[in-house]
Amino acid sequence: MPKGILYVESRPSSPEDIAEYHRWYTDTHIGEMLEIDGIVSARRLEPLAGDGSFIALYEIEADDLEAVQARMGARARSGEMSKPIGVQSDPPPTVRLLRELSTHTR
Repeated sequence: MPKGILYVESRPSSPEDIAEYHRWYTDTHIGEMLEIDGIVSARRLEPLAGDGSFIALYEIEADDLEAVQARMGARARSGEMSKPIGVQSDPPPTVRLLRELSTHTR
């Protein structure tokens, strides 16, 4: 079964919105994403130094990675997913769907 990652790079809309931004991601959005068939895990990362974007990585296990992304879009358009809170929209988050080429472990 092909594996992939949905990579999302975003920022809080302002320093005042950072708590709401993290609360929405942690308490609402991650759970909504994990309800989508094919998304098996979610991870968030923050920059260690300086001003930078936060990263969300959603691991996907599905034969059709694009179909998983389409289900996510359909849920967002239908209102089944919440609207982002405290997320910068200009510029908008960077979203990329990536297919796994290989896996190496030690």
